[in-house]
Amino acid sequence: MANIKYEIKETIGALSESSKGWKKELNLISWNDKEPKFDIRDWSPEHEKMGKGVTLINDELKKLRDILIDMKL
Repeated sequence: MANIKYEIKETIGALSESSKGWKKELNLISWNDKEPKFDIRDWSPEHEKMGKGVTLINDELKKLRDILIDMKL
């Protein structure tokens, strides 16, 4: 598997934390020196390991926000 380069540009917030200290976070991340995208995934305590996640561009994040607002949670 090829090495994936990433840089967390901004930590926006943690959504949850497991008993082992891994946190599900929303971050702004640059993958392989490309334009940063919003990213939701699990991270180990020092951000050295990550789980599978989903990345979103600005328009997708806005659409997700609108969907959540419409759900009236």
